[in-house]
Amino acid sequence: MKEHNDSLVLDGIDKEILRSLMENARKPILEIARKVGVSGAAIHQRLRKLEASGLIAGSKFIIDPKVLGYKTMAFVGVYLDKAVSNPKAVSQLQEIPEVIECHYTTGNWSIFIKILCKDNEHLMNVLNKDIQAIDGVSRTETFISLNQQINRQIKI
Repeated sequence: MKEHNDSLVLDGIDKEILRSLMENARKPILEIARKVGVSGAAIHQRLRKLEASGLIAGSKFIIDPKVLGYKTMAFVGVYLDKAVSNPKAVSQLQEIPEVIECHYTTGNWSIFIKILCKDNEHLMNVLNKDIQAIDGVSRTETFISLNQQINRQIKI
């Protein structure tokens, strides 16, 4: 069965390639080719097609922040004084290295961010000295993650 989204069509071979590479982006192309029963060149061609479609955006190494001493993960709801403050606030949040995600949301907050800090004291400093000092930020609401229980990509 083929799945498609507008102009992108994924067949079973595409899905198998994607599953293999999502499991281990360093898996040899020839190993994947043998598994799905096509040539290495066919795998390369399909990967180029998937990249050109925008479905694949490169590959990356994933660093474990805990090994670097970042043991506190928090989610912060940021309240802005007015909606027009958003672009300037996001620009200033971009300059804070501990901010690793930033989302423009519906609901209570104007912005919802994910931050990584070394400990609770580091978190308090980032909140008080960096985030709450941004023009337009009226207040924040912080949730500390005790344990990330699910971490995955969308299923192919």
